[in-house]
Amino acid sequence: LATQHLIDLGRRRIATITGPGDMQASLERLAGWRAALAGAGLDDDLSARGDFTRASGAAAMRELLTRAPDLDAVFAASDLMAVGAISVLRERGIRVPDDIPVIGFDDSPAATSEEIGITTVHQPSYEMGGRMAQVMLGLLKGDDVERHSILPTYLVRRESA
Repeated sequence: LATQHLIDLGRRRIATITGPGDMQASLERLAGWRAALAGAGLDDDLSARGDFTRASGAAAMRELLTRAPDLDAVFAASDLMAVGAISVLRERGIRVPDDIPVIGFDDSPAATSEEIGITTVHQPSYEMGGRMAQVMLGLLKGDDVERHSILPTYLVRRESA
């Protein structure tokens, strides 16, 4: 959703700031970024690793700008990393979203806690917790329960993209 939105905005050098390489959520968000770029015939060579924190988002943004000063959009795998990325862009006089739009993931309080609201992918955290509780209760009762669920997400559009 995030990467496709950036493509739809006409962006072609779309970077990503990933989460840790040993976390399923990070791997799935990276796969989604790659799939959207491949579908548009775009390169997927602009990634830097973070750890879902603001500081790692800032460090990854610095790395990406050094490697690819021509990048024109960023998808960060968490809202906190998007906040860190935006802080670096602003330090360098790069306007968000005019020069480089930024999209996060989670629709967490971080997405609305800064000067600019962050466009983000909403994941249904409360529903996820409820589903996990149902699975756990079913397992404790000895029921045969489905352990894998995919809940719908959607893009929340704010000022950053």
